[in-house]
Amino acid sequence: MQNKELNWLALQNGSDIRGVALEGIENEKVNLYPAVARAIGVGFTEWLSEQRAKLPCELKIALGHDSRLSAADLSRAFLEGVAAAGAEPFYLGLASTPAMFMSCVTTGFEYDGSVMSTASHLPWNRNGFKFFTASGGLDKVDITRILEKAADAYPIEAPLDWTLPALTDFMAVYSDQLLEKIRRGVDHPTHPDTPLQGLHIVLDAGNGAGGFYVDRILKPLGADTSGSQYLEPDGNFPNHAPNPEDSEAIASLRAAVLREKADLGIIFDTDVDRAGAVDHTGVEINRNRLIALMAAIILEDHPGTTIVTDSITSDELGIFLRESGGFHHRFQRGYRNVINEAIRLNEAGRDTQLAMETSGHGAFKENYFLDDGAYTITRILIKLAQLRQEGRELNDLLSAFTEPLEAAEFRPKLLTDDFVSLGKEVMADLEHLVGESEGWSLVPENYEGVRVAVAPGQGDGWFLLRLYLHDPVLPLNIEARESGGVQLIAAQLSAFLSKWPEIDISDFER
Repeated sequence: MQNKELNWLALQNGSDIRGVALEGIENEKVNLYPAVARAIGVGFTEWLSEQRAKLPCELKIALGHDSRLSAADLSRAFLEGVAAAGAEPFYLGLASTPAMFMSCVTTGFEYDGSVMSTASHLPWNRNGFKFFTASGGLDKVDITRILEKAADAYPIEAPLDWTLPALTDFMAVYSDQLLEKIRRGVDHPTHPDTPLQGLHIVLDAGNGAGGFYVDRILKPLGADTSGSQYLEPDGNFPNHAPNPEDSEAIASLRAAVLREKADLGIIFDTDVDRAGAVDHTGVEINRNRLIALMAAIILEDHPGTTIVTDSITSDELGIFLRESGGFHHRFQRGYRNVINEAIRLNEAGRDTQLAMETSGHGAFKENYFLDDGAYTITRILIKLAQLRQEGRELNDLLSAFTEPLEAAEFRPKLLTDDFVSLGKEVMADLEHLVGESEGWSLVPENYEGVRVAVAPGQGDGWFLLRLYLHDPVLPLNIEARESGGVQLIAAQLSAFLSKWPEIDISDFER
């Protein structure tokens, strides 16, 4: 690989590209600047040319971006690379990540490839790229190949006299698709065009790209959106992190719902591929509860289907899915892992309609297995409008769902360069310890790390210890149904890990 002074593969973040795009945070050196973005545009074009068996001049490639401060410079540079490689570039402006995929499969557009410039919920100085073809999002091996091609092409000069293509407003087309989905789904008997009449919906867009959902979807459908907040795109993210998992963000939405006496609160991350919600009583609908709600909705149409989740979902969720007539397939962390496993199960003949991670990434078979926060909310709004016609509420669907009494995550750090070998050693020793421990037992059909069931009297719950392959961390998730159970389980695991001096267990002291 050429251009050794830049660590190109350090830009890879699983199935995405992410880097530091702006100065301003101590010890974070910029590694994603316009010249690099231009080379990545070349790399993607060359990769796509091979995949589609087309000459670059036969390719149409579109790019959209979220509200980040570096969006304009990086987007322009990327499309310069696309043009320099010989393909035809299209500029979609402020967009959502799911919309960029839909631009590959929507009649009249059908781009050969599309790209979203985003770094999801990461801080203001970060940015990156997500890639799509009509087959869906790219996998890790594809990103590696694109970066290799970019490194070989670097540096690339901008084409002479090049101008940014005229804006294509695909978000209007994408929004219309969601509008019609809700109208058809609710099928309101008296006002079919405005089926959300009488509903008060508060949206928190976190100053990302999700503000369109108010003006282009909720208002045309008749909803009262007063009290919605942080709709203006602002890459400084001045109000809170644009992240449905962030406690400050969800608390801000909850306060707005209760203040406005709204029927539902909605929150998106920056690029709208994740979502969360708050019901009319102020109860948060995220993580396990969000998966339970979406499963309850999908099981009405597909009884007996399988729901794929990530590895840290609760035992209570599994019980709820079984009692609701579904099957729970707990897999691995990582939204691409969850989605790819759902696709694999379907190909193997096992009906699997939903893949959802506790982070808020949710993908439906009926929607290309695209993780689309706006589509998730669209499905919730359809069900809410239907239930209101019956005099019921969303939380009626979750009356049988329970949550553990306590939950916590710890992140012991591995202070060694060879952290993968150390992590594997820890996992093997933990399995041996579980075999000798009374009240602990390995959970069967586990696909990541070591998951252990803990008996009543010792915490009455479970824990999962796993290893990040890219970072020297051993994430530990614990849930308990007994008061003090998390602390009891954590103390035993802290003592177990303390025998390795290369492991920093200070996180257990918080």
